Amino acid sequence: MTTGTTGVHGPTRASIEEKTLRTDRWWLSPLTTFVVFGAFVVYATFRAFQGSDYYAPPYLSPFYSPCLGDCVKGSSDFGQPFDWWPLSAALIVLIFPLGFRMTCYYYRKAYYRAFWLSPPACAVAEPHSAYSGETRFPLILQNAHRWFWYVAVLFAVLLTYDAILGFRDENAEWNGIHMGLGTLLMLVNAALIWLYTLSCHSCRHIVGGRLRHFSKHPVRYRMWTLVSKLNGSHPRYAWYSLFSIAIVDLYIFLIANGTIDDLRFF
Repeated sequence: MTTGTTGVHGPTRASIEEKTLRTDRWWLSPLTTFVVFGAFVVYATFRAFQGSDYYAPPYLSPFYSPCLGDCVKGSSDFGQPFDWWPLSAALIVLIFPLGFRMTCYYYRKAYYRAFWLSPPACAVAEPHSAYSGETRFPLILQNAHRWFWYVAVLFAVLLTYDAILGFRDENAEWNGIHMGLGTLLMLVNAALIWLYTLSCHSCRHIVGGRLRHFSKHPVRYRMWTLVSKLNGSHPRYAWYSLFSIAIVDLYIFLIANGTIDDLRFF
């Protein structure tokens, strides 16, 4: 066993003192992830605790859906059972979509490398002196990912419902149809959320991971095949859906505080 200062030095590790033998710009990927993901965390935290400018009829921010706390008039399609909650209404529900993303297999790889440097890249030594995997608290909670997936499906349904409500005319209810840029953004966001959710590794395992004989389950085999194709683009959907959530929320925020007007088509 080596006694250097880089990497996890153990009896099963290669005895290489160099931090890495790579000559490419391996640090660009974790750095980009750190900057982009960190910026989203800062923005989402600010918006979640702000507790205002999340509803611009007929648009409801995805950070506040469903709005179950002490919400502004018209934003609570499912009532306000937590109207006693003293903090922002977003904090009541955000733990569930946040839990799904934080335990996601792809996001684990992304933030382990970018924030914890464990390891920062392939064939690059990590600075930690020990490694226990996800067998101890708090990382053992990553095993709850499958259960968060079930809740994520519910949230995908809710965001689809919100996107449909984006067609509602705020002045004439359903007598007139509203169609604005916000409506399109919410539809795109809902589609990306579905793609991210259905391309999840847990979804792939749920629909066909335990089958011993695909020939005996043709429907589930077909579903497994489709999910497997989506799974190949799971990282892409993870980032696209993250951006779309922030863009939709920012657009609604700017409308709600009077900075801009909704671009209406009819």
